[in-house]
Amino acid sequence: MDSKKPMMTGARILWECLEREGVKTVFGYPGGAILPAYDALQHSSIRHILVRHEQGATHMADGFARATGGVGVAVATSGPGATNMVTGIATAMMDSSPIVCITGQVGSKLLGSDAFQETDITGVTLPITKHNYLVTRADEIAHAVREAMYVAKSGRPGPVLIDITKDAQQSSCEFDWEGAAPRMRGYRPDLSPAKEEYKKALELIRAAKRPVILAGHGISISGAEHEVQAFAEKTCIPVAMTLLGLGHLPASHVLNLGMMGMHGEAWVNKTIQEADLLLAFGMRFDDRVTGTLKTYAVNAKKIHVDIDPAEINKNVKVDVALVGDLRNILLELLPRVESANHTEWIEHIHSLKGETAVRDIQNLPDNGHLYAAHVINDLWHETREHETIIVTDVGQHQMWEAQYYKHEQPRSLITSGGLGTMGFALPAGVGAKVARPDADVWVVVGDGGFQMTMAELATIVQENLKVNIAIINNGYLGMVRQWQEFFYERNYEATPLLNPDFAKLAEAYGIRSIVVKHRSEVVPAVRAARAHEGPVLIDFKVEQEDTVYPMVAAGSALHDMIRRPNPLVETAEDE
Repeated sequence: MDSKKPMMTGARILWECLEREGVKTVFGYPGGAILPAYDALQHSSIRHILVRHEQGATHMADGFARATGGVGVAVATSGPGATNMVTGIATAMMDSSPIVCITGQVGSKLLGSDAFQETDITGVTLPITKHNYLVTRADEIAHAVREAMYVAKSGRPGPVLIDITKDAQQSSCEFDWEGAAPRMRGYRPDLSPAKEEYKKALELIRAAKRPVILAGHGISISGAEHEVQAFAEKTCIPVAMTLLGLGHLPASHVLNLGMMGMHGEAWVNKTIQEADLLLAFGMRFDDRVTGTLKTYAVNAKKIHVDIDPAEINKNVKVDVALVGDLRNILLELLPRVESANHTEWIEHIHSLKGETAVRDIQNLPDNGHLYAAHVINDLWHETREHETIIVTDVGQHQMWEAQYYKHEQPRSLITSGGLGTMGFALPAGVGAKVARPDADVWVVVGDGGFQMTMAELATIVQENLKVNIAIINNGYLGMVRQWQEFFYERNYEATPLLNPDFAKLAEAYGIRSIVVKHRSEVVPAVRAARAHEGPVLIDFKVEQEDTVYPMVAAGSALHDMIRRPNPLVETAEDE
C-alpha cells in the first residue's frame, strides 16, 4: 500500500522540486506576487543570491549555465519584475543557454483585470522562450518545474519561464514527486540521421581537397570537444571558430585557424571563401559569420551537423544535413572516415597570413599609447597558466578579447553572441564565479556596458565573490563610434561618454580599485588583482579612437574586409 503523500503549499513544492532537480543556487529579487515562495525559502537548503535588478538575475543564471553546462535559475515577481527579465531571457534564447525563470503572478481570479503589477509575461516571452507555463493551481507546480528543467537542458537548450499565481503558491495539495515526472508526448523527435546522409557526407569528405571545419557553440553544448579534435586530426582538416566556438579546440592546436567572421582573422575568411567543403559543426551560419550570402563560399559543398532541424537550410543551403546530437554523429563518423593528408592546403592557408599574423607575437611592442590589444594580450599572458574564465560584454573589447586572448579550454569564454547584449558581462561573471568558485573569473567590459548593470557590484560584495573587473575605458560607445567613423563621416552623435570615476565608484562599494594609463602598468595591475583576496576593479584608460580590424562591413562579402590604414605599431598589423 502506498504511503500517504505529504501535504505542502505550492511555495514549498516549488523549492522541494528545485532541490530534487539538483539546484543549489538561485538568483532573484523578491516582490509581492512571489513573496509566498520567498517565505517558504526558509525551509530549503537552496542558496538565494539577491541581485540588484532582475535583468542581472537572468544574466547570472545564464553565466552559471554556460560555466557548467547545467541549468541556471532566476526568480522575480510579477509585472515590472518579470518584464525586467526579458532581455536576459532573449539573450539565453539566442545563445541556446539553459535557464529557468520563475515569476510570481497576481492571483488567478485577478488575471486579465489589469491588477496592480499584472503583466501577461507568458504572452510577452512566447517568442523568446523555448517553452513557458502559466500555473494557477498548487498541484500543477511540481509538473511544471520538472518539465521546465527537462525542456531547458534537452535537445537544443534554451530558456523556460514558469509564471505562478500567488494563490497557487499559497494553497496546499499533496506533493507527488513521481507523479510529476515529465511525460511529453511529441517532444521526442527522431534525431538519427539516415544512413544515406552519412554515406553522402563520407563521400564529400573523401573527395575534398580544401576542406574546413566551422566550429560553433554546439560543440560545447554537446560535449563533443574531444570528438571534434579527433575528427580534425584524423582527416587533417583545419578548424575555423565562431565567437562562441572559441576554446572548444585549443588555440595552440596546429589545426586551429582562429576566429572567422566580421572581425575574424582575414586569412580565415579567405580560407573559407577558397574552400571546396565546409563542415559546419554546431553553428548556425549567422550573418556575422557569412557576410552577404550571395558570395559566401560559392565553390564549397556544405555539410551541416546540428541538433535543431530548424537551422538546416535556414540561412545557407547545404548539400548534406546530419540532424542530431553532434557528439553522437561524430562517434558514428569517426570509425568510418578515412585518414587524410591536406598538407598542401594547410601550407597555402599559412601563406595567406603573410606578415599580418600580429596575434602570434607574444609581446606587442609599446609605442607609448595604451591600446586595448595591450591589455588583453598581457591579461592572457598573466592568466593562461591558471583555470581562468573570461566573461566579456559586447562591443570593441569583446572582439579584441576574441582576437588577443588564446582560449585553450572549453567554457573559458562566456559572452553574448547572438543578441549582443550590453550589460551582460558583470552579472554573468557573478553567475560564472558562483558556478565555478575555484576558477579565476575576469569580467572584461567596456565603459558603456559596465554602466548598464554596474549596480551588481553590490551583489559581488554582498556574496564576497572574488571577481576581477577589467574596464576597457575609451570614453566612447566604441563599436558604435567605429561604425560612425566608417559609414557616417565621423559624426560621433551620442557616442562620447561622460563616465564617473570608476575607481571611486568601486571604493564606494568597498572594492579595491586600480587605474592604469600606461602599458608598463598593465602586468603589475593584473598581478595585484590576482593576489588580492577580494574583488578588484581595474580602470584601463585606453586609446580613445582605436578601431577593431579587420572588419567585414554589413552586406559585404566575407573576403571583402576593411583593413587598418596605419599599423597599430610598426611591426604589427591586424589584417
